[in-house]
Amino acid sequence: MKLYFNPKSRAVIAKWMLDECGASYELVPIDLEKKEQKSPGYLAINPAGKLPALVDGSTKIFENAAIGLYVGDKFPQAKVAPPVGSPDRGRYLSLMVYSTSQLEPSMGDALTKQPTTSARGWTDFETVKDVIERELGDGPYLFGEQFTLADIMNGSMFLWARLWGTRSERPKLEAWLDRLAARPKAMKF
Repeated sequence: MKLYFNPKSRAVIAKWMLDECGASYELVPIDLEKKEQKSPGYLAINPAGKLPALVDGSTKIFENAAIGLYVGDKFPQAKVAPPVGSPDRGRYLSLMVYSTSQLEPSMGDALTKQPTTSARGWTDFETVKDVIERELGDGPYLFGEQFTLADIMNGSMFLWARLWGTRSERPKLEAWLDRLAARPKAMKF
């Protein structure tokens, strides 16, 4: 497998997921300042010209949620994704997508101080925090004692917000984020 990567991009999330799965892969550096992500060769892998992208043989995957869904299924021994047929599978799929469809855009609005209107298709950041807090329940992770790639997909967004100097001001969420950041394979900036 090859992960197209720049440490100043969302590819750090894909790397974290691969590392948690115990995957063997090669990092392919992409120089964003030289716009290598817009080269014809890279656009054949990811037509959006963004990072990350993963190539596994003839399979090409782009977008972190898709990469996570792929590697979670490819490495069942890592136990970072409920298997197909599990009663938890639907909730897992929903949380993987929630991170990009609701959390990330609402967080972007909050960080840039833009109003979130219903016409935009996502909810406001405070509601997202409510949802994630409820989904955490009493467990240390979204699936109780079971750490999953859904923790990475959702938690990584809040960890990015910390780089902007923004914390959730919610003890339950902050404790979860501290646990995620303390994982030996957690993304490094």
